[in-house]
Order: sequence, then structure tokens, then C-alpha cells
Amino acid sequence: MKPLGTGDPVRLGPYRLLGVLGAGGMGKVYAGQDRAGTVAAVKVLRPELAHDQNLSQRFVREALAARAVRSPGVAAVLGAQTEGGRPWIATEFLAGPTLDEAVDKHGPLDETRVHALAASVARTLADIHTAGFIHRDLKPQNIVLTATGPRVIDFGIARPEHGLTLTTTGQIPVTPGYGAPEQVLGRRVTPAADIFSLGAVLVYAATGQRAFQGGHVAAVQYEVVHGEPLWHGLSPQLHTLIAPCLAKDEAVRPTAGQIAAAFSAPRNGARVWARGPVGEEIKARESRIRRLTSPVSTTVTAGVPRRRLLTGLAVGGAVLAAGGATTGWWQLREKARKEAREALFTLPPAVPTPRARLLDGDAGDYVVDGSPTALWKVRLAVDAESPAPMPVRDVVVTGGSGGIAAYNVVDGKLRWEKSDLLSSQYLSLSDRLIVALDPKGTLVTFVPSTGEPKWTVAADAKALLAADEDTVYVLTKDGRLRGVRRADATIRWTAKLPAAYRGTLSTKAALGGGRLVLPTTDGHVLAVATEDGRVAWERREQAEKLPIEPFAQGGVVYVNGKTLTAVKVTDGTEIWSEPTADMYRIPAEWGPVTVHGESVYSVGGMGLERRRRTDAKQLWIAPADADNARPALFQGTGVWMIDTSSETVVRTVDEGEGYAVWTYELPEAERVALAVGGNRAFVVHGASLHALPVF
Repeated sequence: MKPLGTGDPVRLGPYRLLGVLGAGGMGKVYAGQDRAGTVAAVKVLRPELAHDQNLSQRFVREALAARAVRSPGVAAVLGAQTEGGRPWIATEFLAGPTLDEAVDKHGPLDETRVHALAASVARTLADIHTAGFIHRDLKPQNIVLTATGPRVIDFGIARPEHGLTLTTTGQIPVTPGYGAPEQVLGRRVTPAADIFSLGAVLVYAATGQRAFQGGHVAAVQYEVVHGEPLWHGLSPQLHTLIAPCLAKDEAVRPTAGQIAAAFSAPRNGARVWARGPVGEEIKARESRIRRLTSPVSTTVTAGVPRRRLLTGLAVGGAVLAAGGATTGWWQLREKARKEAREALFTLPPAVPTPRARLLDGDAGDYVVDGSPTALWKVRLAVDAESPAPMPVRDVVVTGGSGGIAAYNVVDGKLRWEKSDLLSSQYLSLSDRLIVALDPKGTLVTFVPSTGEPKWTVAADAKALLAADEDTVYVLTKDGRLRGVRRADATIRWTAKLPAAYRGTLSTKAALGGGRLVLPTTDGHVLAVATEDGRVAWERREQAEKLPIEPFAQGGVVYVNGKTLTAVKVTDGTEIWSEPTADMYRIPAEWGPVTVHGESVYSVGGMGLERRRRTDAKQLWIAPADADNARPALFQGTGVWMIDTSSETVVRTVDEGEGYAVWTYELPEAERVALAVGGNRAFVVHGASLHALPVF
């Protein structure tokens, strides 16, 4: 939630506005609280639209229509204003992520949760249809996951004969990829349109990918009307249940009641949303809204929690009266400690990334097969133990002498440096913080742009593995896995590794779908659950010579080695697998994997290959002598890679066709590393750091 800004109202009807929950083409949604303490989501029509009588009336009709639906699966309407000033609708406040937020952060839902989601939303649609309405815009953004189950929001919903839902001029009346074919074609809709939308939602929830995709809106809508849904990553059982919902002919789609019965939600189905990463996020959001809306005392003792204050006044009045001076000092000290701790977890917004201009060959900025001029160079800046440089918005971080350092991405000037840290260990935390390790195993965090220190936690960590929105994952000095909670710098869990994996873990981990995927230095892959560190699956003998660097995205993890393989991130089920060989047809190994768009890139026996994500079909091969121990990277319209076969060069090829564009030659050095960001490529060469332009 963002604070109120200039032009935002401070009160609407009985609601005191606390902050901005979101904004869209029609207006803004605020968090508000009435005098009784009830929290609501208050949706307000934009000022420039409020004078439009037709839009205002339709906005209010949405509230009246929603009130007519009696269902535990919708956000209840608490009030509305239809006349005078800006029209608004107040609905029940739901403390939980939307489905798209949950999938984006934690990966696709497991089958138990997909069943629970399908049954719950289908029952809600049945209630909506029984009341004589059609939702018309069911999509992941309009489903909120709460501790008691999914809730449907924003169904503004006219009766079937009323036509399309509320839109502004020029907007598409349905969300591309989720609206039914009859909606795309502008035909009159029936409740079956919501069933089609539910099918598309369930494909997304189960796979992390949209059922209908395309390069632009028109292509997506064409696929909805004429194309086949993308079933990749869907289990056969779920495919059997979901496929009828996405029938082009609305007459053959099942009803909402039939879907609810077919999916047969698990016993105590609502409880599945109270567990795991999603459950923890719901609890955290509930806690934040409670803190935000809790009453604040206006007396001099406001620094003391209200419950403690009331207890003290009830049973300790004599003590307070006798020792007022000492008690006041204690209260002030506790308040100062609380404020100091809160400051450690109060983060400034991530600064904008200063993007460099992309070079244009047609404008004479560069010559194909030429070598670019570096934007800047910093010599004797990088420690020998430093991994690849790490661009974070306006700085690039490297391991320095006895610590880490950050340089301005625009001109290479030193921004800040921190000593007494391991130069080989640093990660970005959502571009809001940088986390590093000291020799004692303490996690130390800094604001990337300024170097301002924030929270620390004694985690006895040997190595940083990965981080998501909630947790930093580390390997401890005694060989265990540990999750450190970012919200309060506490240990979330600690788990023992199976004996076969102790002492062999690589730090090149991948995260996705509630799994931490860990390669080993001897060619194996282990995946553990991010919620508690338990073993989820393993893949043995994947590589023999080259290091494994997995890449997780969209519910799939791609691993290199003796085969280039795609597996389901949740359970390790193989989706496809491809071997490689050199020019003499001798089996070779694939280098680290990178996924970009709908393609997978890896260096095989004959050079860098681009293959289709869904079925591994080869799209092109660039016969460059690229170093297959490092991943290819993407920036601008090019693919970047390191080549150390005969001399040290940075090679680039065109992303679309794979032809060579330029090379950047470097003197021989013991180590070379590459990173990209902000339309720049950053190269560590020995102890030097170079920034290169991008085309």
C-alpha cells in the first residue's frame, strides 16, 4: 500500500482513507476505516470521469448489482455513494495476494490447491449466476487468496441483456486471454463465458503460463477464438477436468455447479490457504493492516503498546506513581529501541535504472564484426574471489579488497565500499537491498544506491544460495540449509541435507514454484521445498564435466549437463531432454541454461543454440567457440557470451537470427565474468571492471 498523495481525498463518506491500494483506468482503490474500526477497500471513480453521468450511473450500478449476490466467495459491498461529489464503492477489505501475485512470487499452485481453487471459484460463480449476473472479467487479478479461501472481486457485472461491462472509451471490454470467444467477437454472453474464463484461470494457476499467448493483443484474441490452449505443464488429470471449460462452443461447456462437483475440493479445503508461503504472506498482510488500523493513544505514554499500557494501569498504579521518573525513562528507551528496529526494516523505494542508449548499426554507431569502445573502465577494483558483477539499478556491485564495492553504472565512479565481508558472497533482494556475508557467517544488508546499512542476522552461514520475496536461503557452516526471513531477520527454518549431498552443493541455485533447486559440484541436482527445506525431488548423474546452473521459470526448471533437460519444478517430472555432440559426433555436454522469452539458450557441442521452450525444437545455432561453462546473457537485441578458446573476447550475436555482430577483445587474464543490465554489459577482466555499450 502506498501513502496518500497530492490530490487524494482524506475521507469518503464514513471512511478515513489510510493509503492507496491500487489504481487503474477507471479510478483508484483506497484502504479506508470507519469510526467502528471496520476496514474497507474504497473504489473511487477518477475525477475526470465523474462528470460523465453514464459512467457514474454504471459505476454505481456495479455496487447495487454486487449487493444482490449472496455468496461467501465474493467481497461483500459495505456501502456506496451515488450522488454528490465523486462516486465510490466500499467493499470488504481482503488481506491476501491476488492469484497472479501468488503465482508470480511463489510459482504455480500444486494440484491440491488447484482443486481447492477450482471448487471454490466454481461455487462462487454458481452463486453469481443464480442471482442473475455474469462476472464477465474473471482473471487471476480478480481472485484474492485469503485465509478462508479464494474470493472473487470486481464483478461489475451487468445482467446478460445489459451487454458489456464498464469500460472507458477505447478499452478492450475483456482481458485478452481470459475472455471467452463470444466476448471477443462482441456477441451476447451467457454464464458459459465465465466458465471459459475459469478454465483459462486454472491453466495459469497450475502452470504459471497463460492458456492463450501471442506477440500482441490481436494475436492473443485470435488464439482464443481459433487456436488451441497451451497445455504445457498441465497434468493429465487436470487437463481432463479443465479442457471442457475451454471449449469454443459455449453450449458444451460444463456449468459452475458441475465444475465444483468434478473438482471435489479436499476436506478442509479452505485450510490449504493458511499453510505454506501463500499462507505466510496472508498472515503478514493481516498483521500489517492490524498495525495500520490499531488505535493510537494520544497521551505521553503512546510509545507503550496499548495492551501493555492498560494492564499496567490496572495492576501497577502504585508502582507508576512511586517511580514516575524511572518509568518514563524506561518507556522512552523502549520506544527508541522499537523505532530503531523498525528503521532497519523501513526501506526506500528502489531507484530508477539509468538506461544507456542502445546503439544503432544503421545510424553508424557500430560496424558488424567490429569491436565496441568501452563506456568506462575501472582498474584494480575487483578481488580474485569475486563472482560476476551484479547490476542493481544505478550501481554495479563487485567483490573488492576485503569486502564488496558498488560503482556508478553511468561513469564507473566508486559509490561505496564495505570492508570485512566475504568478497565472493552477495545477492540482490528485489533491488531493495544487497545482502552479503561476514567471516562469522552473519548476513549483512545495505541499501544498493547509498550503502546505508540495514538489518543483520547471525545465521552461521557459509554461502548465500538464493533469495525470493520472503526468504534468503543459505548453506550453513555445518552443512545444513537455512531459510532466513526477510521481514524480521529471524531464522525461518533449518534443514539437514541428505548425506549424499553434504559438502558438494554449488551456490548456483534456482528458485521457482516453491522449490529451491540446488546443483552439486559432482553432477547431481537436488530440489527442496522453500517452506521448510524438505527434499522434494532429485536428479542424479546429470553432468560429468561441466558445472550445472539451473534456470527456473513458469513452473519449469531447465538443467544443463549431459542433456539439456526441462522438468517440472514441483516434482522433477521430465518434460523433454536433448543430448548434444561435437562436430565429430562425439557426445558433449551443455553449458548453463538461460531462458529468454519463449526460448532456451545454451552452449552445446557445436556452439550456442536457441531452442523452443515447449518442445526443445532448435531455432538456430551460432557456431561460436563460446565458453560453455558460463551462461549466455541478454541485453538490448543481442546475446552476450564469453569466449576463452584462443583469446579472451566477449562475443555478441543477434538474438533473432544468431549471426555474429561484434567482439570485444581483452588481454589474457586468469578470470573473466560477465553481467548485463540497464542497456550495458559489465565485464570483470582480471582485477578490472569494464562497462560496454549495447545494441
